[in-house]
Parts: sequence; structure tokens; C-alpha cells
Amino acid sequence: MKRYKLVLASTSPRRRELLAMAGVEFIVSPPGVGEDFLPDIGPRENAERIAMDKAMAASGLYPDDPVLGADTVVVLGGQVIGKPVDAQDAERMLSALSGNEHQVVTGFAIAHGAKGLYYKSSVVTLVRFKKIPAFWIREYVAGGEPLDKAGAYAIQGGAGEWVESYSGSYTNIIGLPMEAVREAFWRLGLDVFPAEG
Repeated sequence: MKRYKLVLASTSPRRRELLAMAGVEFIVSPPGVGEDFLPDIGPRENAERIAMDKAMAASGLYPDDPVLGADTVVVLGGQVIGKPVDAQDAERMLSALSGNEHQVVTGFAIAHGAKGLYYKSSVVTLVRFKKIPAFWIREYVAGGEPLDKAGAYAIQGGAGEWVESYSGSYTNIIGLPMEAVREAFWRLGLDVFPAEG
């Protein structure tokens, strides 16, 4: 099977790190598409739609290469929590997540223009936070880590100690469900991951 170089339609440092750790060769193509949610469809459908928009935009530039787009959102009590607009917004989000269970939803899409392959899916991971003291939240936000992340936290960073439990894919919480992504590429016959073993 031909080994392809992947095009990642995302500027997320976390997704770049996950793919690099898996040994995937890739280039980054900033998608330049909107991430606005449509109110008449649910979080999974919105995340998948945005992921496909990103993949399609990059696929137009790289029609001979497989493209991966993704979008991650946090859902609490049926309400979507995106990225915080500022430090105050990040504190508000984390205070709401404190002591509660939420969903991390990542939609991902794969496009290969020359082959006419277009695929999208999504993965949901349940995460429960411990009760977080307000001064810890303020200290964490002051460090700047939450400001570019859905739900205003990074499980692989300073917020990891707040996680009481999770159910599902750990890498999905970081921003890309690697198990599902690897399987999707394999099923589509697009060899971008090095052989395991």
C-alpha cells in the first residue's frame, strides 16, 4: 500500500503533537474556515460539519493527498462550551465544570479529492471534574494555559489533577481521538500511520 503524507487542516499544537507521537508524517494547512455552530443541529453534527469544512478547504489545495480536519467542543448540561474569549470567560467555564461531568466531543473528517473519498465521524468522551477551589482556577487561568482550548482546560497540562474520572478516549480529550482516526484511515485504504509492532 502506498504511504501518503498527511495534510493536517488544523493549527492546533495538541493535534500536531499527537500525530507526531504516532510517527505520522504530515504538513499543516491552516483551514481558514468559520467555526460557528448552527443552532438547529447537535454538538456532534456541528463538530463533524466544521471538521469536514476544514478538510474540504485544505483538500482543494492538496487534492492528491489525504487531509484530516477536526473540531473539539465541550458540552455541559446540553450546552456547548467553546474556547474562552478572555481570562474572565475561562474562569466562568472552569467554575461551571467544577464538580460536574461533561462531554468532550471531537468531530473529525478525512478528504482525498483525487480519490473522491470523504468521511466524517465523531467521538465522545465523558469527563468528571473534582470540585475545584476558586483560587486554583484563578491561578490556572493566570498562567495562560486555558485561553486557546475548548472548555478552557488541558487534561495533559495543569488541569489533569482536577479529573476525577473519564470514560472513553483519552486523546480525544486532548483534541484528536487517535484510535478512531487510525481505524478510519485504515478502512479507507489510506496508509498514513506507520505499522504497529
